[in-house]
Formats: sequence, structure tokens, C-alpha cells
Amino acid sequence: MGQFEGRTAVVTGGGTGIGLATAVRLAAEGAHVFITGRRASVLDAAVETIGPAAATAVVGDISDLADLDRLYDTVRARGRGLDVLFANAAAASFATLEQVTEEHFDETFGVNVRGTLFTVQKALPLLNEGASVILNSSVRADDGVAAFGTYAASKAAIRSFARTWANELKDRGIRVNAISPGTIDTPGLDVLAAGGAPHSKSQFAANVPLGRIGDPADVADVVAFLASEQSRFILGANLYVDGGENQI
Repeated sequence: MGQFEGRTAVVTGGGTGIGLATAVRLAAEGAHVFITGRRASVLDAAVETIGPAAATAVVGDISDLADLDRLYDTVRARGRGLDVLFANAAAASFATLEQVTEEHFDETFGVNVRGTLFTVQKALPLLNEGASVILNSSVRADDGVAAFGTYAASKAAIRSFARTWANELKDRGIRVNAISPGTIDTPGLDVLAAGGAPHSKSQFAANVPLGRIGDPADVADVVAFLASEQSRFILGANLYVDGGENQI
């Protein structure tokens, strides 16, 4: 039996990249995983990858509160509450201070900050005692890389949420922690590169002491650790998953 046998998990942005790798990891350890994302075809493919018996896809946008309600209504119908929530979904596009528009700001903060807040708030009635909530922040919140300002600020807000919510939910036995991945080789990174992102994969890799950018499975393993009893004395923390990029 896996360490998540009989547990229920939600992974937002679970169709590709870090979210999909995490859903695969949790399901492999016995969890039933609900994944959400905007594209039905991507989610359908993800369910096949995870295993149809272990995954349920709910199409939705975390910045749309009605979509979040549909997600949690589906989880509630299973009747087992919620043990693991990985608030992973995010939007990323890049602009310098001079280039930022209202649309760029509103989309970034609407998904990354507003969407994450309501993803967790609306899960509260379902969270079982001992549940683990993991928020996906980023090393970009710390390093001041040019043209990442709005995205970095949104991820700094996520780190702040983790501290406050850990304090607010501890009396329910619910642990809240954050992770801060470095540059991870995901389809989203490919899209950004194609759209003229100011830094290439090779440029990022050159700044990683371990000599490479990360794989989604590198992050999934850390999320699984924070979701498990092995991290039972970790609360309000932020674990960097960056190959040392922002550490040494």
C-alpha cells in the first residue's frame, strides 16, 4: 500500500508540467486525484497518463469562482473529504516595468493571487483533519530577474499566504506550506520561450549549481513529501526546488 492509500487530492493546473507530474506521483502512492485546468483535451490525456481509475478531471479556470465551486462539488460528491490540496495553477507572461499593461497585471494577479486564495478558501469545508495544503510559489519571487516583475510579485504574495494560512489553520490540524521551484522544463516554459521570453533555458541552466534546469518530477517528489506524514513537523515553510539556483 502506498502512503496516500485511500486519500483524496486536488491538483490545480494538473494537465501538464508540474501539476501532471504531481498527480502521477500522488496516484502512484494510492491517492485519488482530482485535476483541473482550462482545456478538456489536455485533461483527458492527463487522466490516461495518471490512470483513469485514479483520476477525475474537472475543466475549469481557478480565477472563475463558479468553476471552483464545480470542482469542489465534484470532490464533495465522492464523500471522502480532501486530504491534499496542491494549489499549482498559475499564469505567466513577461513585461518590464515600462511594458506592463492593465491586462497583463490583471491576468497575472487574477489567476496567481486571487485564484489561489479562492482555491484554498473554497476547499476549507472539505479539508479533513491532518490535511496538507501546498502552494506553488517560485524563486522568481526572490531574485529580481528583469521582466519578471509582475509574476514575481504574484508569487511573493503566495509565499505570504502560506505563512498566514499556516497560522490560521493549524488548530484544525491542517498544515500549509509552500514550494519555490526554480526553472523547470515544462510545456509552459516552452510557450514562454516561443513568445520571446527574455531568458533561454540554457541561460537559466548556466546559473544552476547542479548544471541543469529542473524536471517536473523533481518538484512532484517534494510536493509528495509535504503532503505526507514524513513532513508532519513542517509548517509555514517554503522549500526551494531549484538545484541551488537561488541558494548558493
